[in-house]
Amino acid sequence: MAKVKHSVASRRRKKRVLKKAKGYWGDRSKQFQQARRTLLHALVYAYRDRKNKKRLSRKLWIVRINAACRQSGMTYSQLINGLKKAKVSIDRKILADLAVTDTQAFKKLLEIAKGK
Repeated sequence: MAKVKHSVASRRRKKRVLKKAKGYWGDRSKQFQQARRTLLHALVYAYRDRKNKKRLSRKLWIVRINAACRQSGMTYSQLINGLKKAKVSIDRKILADLAVTDTQAFKKLLEIAKGK
């Protein structure tokens, strides 16, 4: 049997890693092993931070809703409790958007929550 050489496959693998590592600082974008190590870390951070992004977004929505509620003399928890009792199912993302852009609709929701 002939001896198998992996030059094409290894070159392709190295080029793929180095292409993804473009823009990294110093040799991290030029040397394969450093680029691979850095890329693995970057992928771990990206995975972790996709989860954190959702968490931070929800926190921001809650802060916005609470600020809009307090201007009308109500708290966030009272609003959410009132909406649940009134069987109004609206998520926090939409509530925050209404609080910022459409204050009239948000005030109607506040009245519904106060009624319950």
